[in-house]
Parts: sequence; C-alpha cells; structure tokens
Amino acid sequence: MSTPAHNYTEDSIKSLDWREHIRLRPGMYIGKLGDGSQPEDGIYVLLKEVIDNCIDEHVMGFGKVIEVEITEDHQVTVRDYGRGVPLGKLMECSAQINTGAKYDSEVFKRSVGLNGVGIKAVNALSTFFEIQAYREKQTRAIEFSQGIVKYDMGKPTACDEPDGTRICFRPDPESFTAHLHYKLDYAREMLRFYSWLNPGLTLKLNGESFKSKDGLRDLIAAKLTEAPQYPVIHLDGTDVEVAFTHGTGYGEEFYTFVNGQHTTQGGTHMAAFREAIVQECREFYKKQFEPSDVRTSIIAAVSVKVQEPIFESQTKTKLGSTHMEPNGRNLRSHIINTVVKELDNYLHKNPDAAKALLERIVANEKERKEISGIQKAARESARKAKVHNKKLRDCRIHLDSKDKQREESTLFITEGDSASGSITKSRDVNTQGVFSLRGKPLNCFGLSRKIVYENEEFYLLANALQIDENIEELRYNKIILATDADVDGMHIRLLMITFFLQFFPELIRAGHMYILQTPLFRVRNKKETFYCYSDTERQRAIHKCGKNAEITRFKGLGEISPDEFKHFIGPKMRLEPVMMPEHKSIKELLTFYMGKNTPDRQAYIVDNLRIEKELDFNEQPGALPEAA
Repeated sequence: MSTPAHNYTEDSIKSLDWREHIRLRPGMYIGKLGDGSQPEDGIYVLLKEVIDNCIDEHVMGFGKVIEVEITEDHQVTVRDYGRGVPLGKLMECSAQINTGAKYDSEVFKRSVGLNGVGIKAVNALSTFFEIQAYREKQTRAIEFSQGIVKYDMGKPTACDEPDGTRICFRPDPESFTAHLHYKLDYAREMLRFYSWLNPGLTLKLNGESFKSKDGLRDLIAAKLTEAPQYPVIHLDGTDVEVAFTHGTGYGEEFYTFVNGQHTTQGGTHMAAFREAIVQECREFYKKQFEPSDVRTSIIAAVSVKVQEPIFESQTKTKLGSTHMEPNGRNLRSHIINTVVKELDNYLHKNPDAAKALLERIVANEKERKEISGIQKAARESARKAKVHNKKLRDCRIHLDSKDKQREESTLFITEGDSASGSITKSRDVNTQGVFSLRGKPLNCFGLSRKIVYENEEFYLLANALQIDENIEELRYNKIILATDADVDGMHIRLLMITFFLQFFPELIRAGHMYILQTPLFRVRNKKETFYCYSDTERQRAIHKCGKNAEITRFKGLGEISPDEFKHFIGPKMRLEPVMMPEHKSIKELLTFYMGKNTPDRQAYIVDNLRIEKELDFNEQPGALPEAA
C-alpha cells in the first residue's frame, strides 16, 4: 500500500488572523501588487481605499475638503473633515475585519466600501500605519506596523482640531517591492475623477487643488481631445446620470462609475448605456442604424447609484450587479429606460443637437459602407496569408479565452529579424506572441481608416490583434512596442503610436499599450552581473563590482542574447505605459509631431537640441555622459 506524499490531518488545518491572511494573499484584497509604475498597481488601491472612506463621509453630507500628502519616501497622509471615526471604535475600524458603519444602510445608503476590509488591508500591508480621529474636541490615535499595534493612545485627549479622520501610511516593501514609488500623475488623475463625481468637494494633493462645478460635464470637457460635434448632452434621472458627445475620431470612450467609484472595466451599467443610446437613436430617427454607426467616436460618462453593489473583484473595477436595490429593481432595465426617456426629451427640445448627432451617425455609416468592400478583400487576402504569415509568432493563451492566464497575454511588436529572433527564442510561448515589422511602417497621419485594410502590414497587425472592426474581442491584454533605443527605434515607436492613436485610440485609453524598457548597460565581474537601465544604475553596479568591472553598452535589441533577454521580458519586465495626452487634441499633437515640417517644429527642435558626448565606457567606467 502506497504512503501518501503529504498527511492530511487535524494539524493541517490552520486558522490565520486577519493581518496574516491579508499579508499571505494580498492579491485577494488589492489585486495586482506592482511597484507603482502602472496605475492599477496595489499601492494606488491602498490610497483609493483610504480616500473612499472620506468620500463616503462627504456623500452623507459631512466634510467638503480632503487633503492628501505624498512624500518622496512614499509616505501618504489623508485628512478629511467629516464626523471622525467614533473614538471608542478606532481599534475595531482599523484592525478588525468585517467591521464598519457601512452595513447600516441608513448611515451609508450609497457606499462603495461595504465589506469592512479596505482600511484593514492598508494597515496590514504598511510598515507604518497611523489612524487618528478628531471628534467633539477630543482625539485618539493608534499606530501599527504590518497590522501589529505599536502605540495606542488609549483614552481620548483634548484637542483643538476640527472633526474628521487622519490616516498616515507607508506601503511595505516586503509586500510590494523595494523599488515601489508613487507617480503623482496617477494620484492626480484619481483625485480629478473624485472631484468630477462629487461637485463642490475640494481635494488637495500636496497643496494642488481639484474641484468641479459641473461634474460629468467637466469630465467630458477635460477628456475631449478634439472639438465635439455638439455640446455635451447631460441627462440626470433617478440614480442614473449620463453625459456624452461625439468627436470626429474612431472608437468608443467610456468612463463609468458606481457610487462614485471609477469602474475602469465597465460592467452592467456600461453595457446598458451602450444599448440604450442605440435604441433611442433608432426610435427617434426612425431608422435601424448599426450599433457601431451610433457609437463610433462617442465619449461618455455614466454614473449610477446602487444600494448594495456587487463587483467582480475586491478592487471594484467592474460592476456585476443585476439589481439596484435589495427589493429587486432591475439595474439594466432601469438604466435603459432612464436614458431612453431623458435622451428622447432632450433631442425633442434641442433640434440642433439632434441634427448634429444624426449627421455624425450618417457619416459613420457612410465610411463603414465605403470600406466594406476593402474589408472583404483584405480578409480574403489575410486568410490566404495566414498560414504563410512569418511575421507573427503567436502564443497559446489569449485575452478572449477563458484561461486563468488570459490577463498575461502579450504581443510584442518588434523591428527587424534580429530583435524578433531574440524575443521569439526567450519568450513564454503560452502567453507571449511576437509580431515583426519589416522596417519603418507607413506614416498614416491624415489618412482615412481605409489604409488599415489597404496596407498589408497594418491589416495583418489589426487582424492578429482581432481589432479590425472593434476592440471588444481583443486577443492580447498587453501590446508592447519593443524597439531599439536609438533614433530609428524611436521613430518606429512614433509611427506605431500614430497608427493606434489615429484608428484605435481606445486601446491606449484602456491601458493596453506599453513600451518595453530594455537595459542600456551590462556591468559584471566574475561573481555578479547587473543589467542597468540608466547611468545612475550603471554607477551603482560599477561601485558593487569594483574597478575591474566589465561594462557592455547595448545599442540594439539584437545584441542581447536570448538567454539574457528572458530576464527582460519575464515577471520583472519593465514597461512604460503609453498614455493619452491630457488636455491636448490628438489631431494637434499628431500634426505637430507627425505632419509635414513646420516652423513650429523646427523651432522646437532647435530650442531643445542637446549634444550627447560619445564615451568609451570600457575605458572610462566612472564617467557620466551629458544629458541627451
């Protein structure tokens, strides 16, 4: 009789306390960990969890200012001026799971943080966490480290501070990474959204203020990167608020919210709005438009209030609720009925806007029909070329599959065969595909979408991504531009970003596009090898390896062997997200950088020209080049 490898006994059953469980499985509570280089990284979820509590206070009518301070050593302080946590319950609210006031629907009727976990997760995942409440001229504070009490003031003491709560924390490198850092741009964007969702509330980040008067109207105005086809339409019904307009570009752009929570992955409310606007346009204009003709180039914000929202993850980025309230009111039907009713009233009262909307739909329809023949020919050509398409080295798992690794699906877009060869040999064949460009792609600025189907390379790329019609069936979660860090490589990056900005901007808006950071130097001795992405890192490596260090300057991806390359595209891969420009017109931006040479661009180049002094790093290991 064989002996089992592991005995399953009473001793195998373990019970973890709240802090141990959070620290053992942090992904269950805050999603992705990360180092702060991506907006979805866990350290921003910690910040959001703290601010959410302040927002809930404001929504209930208490506190008009929230102050956030983020220091260079990654310490975060958040102070609100609400009612303040009851002093006698300070310990329970910060260190006892499933404890909070939000279970009482009369106290917090439309709250996001319903499970009493958020602040406890921040506490457990911080090397330093202090909570201090001010209430009726009394205060009490408790300090923790990794969820363990380090100091408790005990009895409240007198103070002159206004009512409210102050939370200060420093994320724990043990749970995240030693290189964690807050990007203030991501924190600013978070506070902007809070201000747009809460008109009249002032949020401050290191002294910089964010405040909105017109809410969702201000959001749409800020996100427009081109002149709208008509003034922003604002609809406000029971527990449903919508603002939208159309631009002149391609794709669909949605910003969705539940109880003030930014649901970046949409969900029930976004699907309902997309259905509602098509339904109303068909009824109002008495024509069965194609859904894509109605929605192409739309930019919309949808905000709903739900009494007990159900999210598809602890980080609350996608709404899964089908009902608005415990009494069973159907959420999807309510949103559709509200949008259809309010939009119908608006279009009847505003004939100019109704005319402009119709013109946009008809223009979309005309363009779709113009390229339908080209699409058919391109698809036939792609089918014939698919077997022989040597430019695509596909992976096994894709975003549109049901595999648990679907979020890791990646397509590297490379230049030339040498770089493609290194990545292809060192990639993870399950989740990483490679698309190799022949050279510099066509500059598509100013061209119509027909070029996507007429240019073989562009169409094969769009076909590989599965986005030639829309991005709903996108096959890869990450699209990574992997080019050399030289002039030609930078130019190829610009040309590819131009292609995606021009025809598939929603890919960039949704955070799918990145630039691969590869090391500039390798510094090593007989015992250690360091790969350095900057001169600062190179200097540190030289210091560790000593004066006899061997220093190699990588000038292209093809120079990096496959054995080395696997380190740069593995779990610790360094990526720089491609982000939409804030408050800038896509058309103006592309005209400046990718249009014909203009005096403005020539003047910009002259004013910003720097000369990089070429150095032989092997002969001068301690020297630093001039800033390029």
